[in-house]
Amino acid sequence: MIKLTQRVSGIAPSMTLAMSARSAEMKAAGEKVINFGVGEPDFDTPKNIVDAAKEAMDKGYTKYVAAAGLPALKKAVCAKLLRDNGLEYEPSQIVISNGGKHAILNAVAAVVEEGDEVIIPSPYWLTYPEVVRFFGGVPKYVETSRENGFKLTPEQLEEAITPKTSMLIFNSPCNPTGAVYSEDEIRALAEVCVRHGLCVLSDEMYEKLVYDGLSHFSIAQASPEMKELTIIVNGVSKSYAMTGWRLGYLAAPAHVAKAIGSFQSHATSNVNTITQYAALEALRGDQQTVADMCAAFAERRLKMMEVLDGYKDIGLDYVKPEGAFYVMLIVDKFYGKKSEGKMICGSMGFAMQLLAEQKVAATPGVCFGDDSCIRLSYALSMEEMVEGLGRIREFCLSLK
Repeated sequence: MIKLTQRVSGIAPSMTLAMSARSAEMKAAGEKVINFGVGEPDFDTPKNIVDAAKEAMDKGYTKYVAAAGLPALKKAVCAKLLRDNGLEYEPSQIVISNGGKHAILNAVAAVVEEGDEVIIPSPYWLTYPEVVRFFGGVPKYVETSRENGFKLTPEQLEEAITPKTSMLIFNSPCNPTGAVYSEDEIRALAEVCVRHGLCVLSDEMYEKLVYDGLSHFSIAQASPEMKELTIIVNGVSKSYAMTGWRLGYLAAPAHVAKAIGSFQSHATSNVNTITQYAALEALRGDQQTVADMCAAFAERRLKMMEVLDGYKDIGLDYVKPEGAFYVMLIVDKFYGKKSEGKMICGSMGFAMQLLAEQKVAATPGVCFGDDSCIRLSYALSMEEMVEGLGRIREFCLSLK
């Protein structure tokens, strides 16, 4: 038998993908499953982007390109960062990667040494700690509060920093909570980071999906000093409904980007060339589809909150999301109750019984660092969403 390394065998599988897989199995067996667990837009990739990929293939653009990315695409990323975020970068500071996860892995590989602490506000996207541990880092969770909208405060950040701290992973808009930090809140956090010379991995994958008139503010915008300490991670998956195309990117200080480019040249070489031409069209082309998708999510979000507001009398509650397409539904009042003779133990037990009895898939909060919740995505049709919420209510009322 081949012996696995501790490095690989210690990685936990993605619970979000596991729940989606179980849901797919039930659907394949003919059962009507409503899936709140999915983490991708339920829209097709816009036609202009698909057409750009077809054109690239027709023109024979199917060869290797530079490992760190197609030069034209890197320029387009620079133009996007200037246009949307007021940030000036050179193409040499951009690395095109195989999705946002790959960009995060690259950033952690470049900065985190064995034994380094990485501050991760909780609830967090479940991949963050796994990547940190893979490279020998130590996740240091800072628990945020419902009362503060699941947002990290400057005081919490200050208290968490030690001589071993090498990075803060910061995510706004946030998966799984939907939290969107204001400019003032981000500037206050940036002051702490600059004072300590703390590197920030800023995950901005959901930047286009903000609501209620809010706007995205990158922590790199806080000051020139903060920009030099920031590695921005973004991509085309969520904003352009291109999850399966697998393209992310990062923007970083030149020496960091150079090192990451060298690392990627040995790890994967370049991202799929055709995907890069599609992403080029996504960034340069008509942005109306982005606005349309955001408007659809905004409508669903309001409907989900309206329905859930009517469920508070039975013990269900939530924290109002301001971005992304998720709601953290608080369900811990039902723990200890029984369903078909089985006691509900934590968010995993709640989610598993909900799937078994009501054929509703949701993601247990425990995998995001908050066992009191389940995460609901509203990246599904309005009709399915309302029906699924009704099934959740029925499930909760059945618990004894």
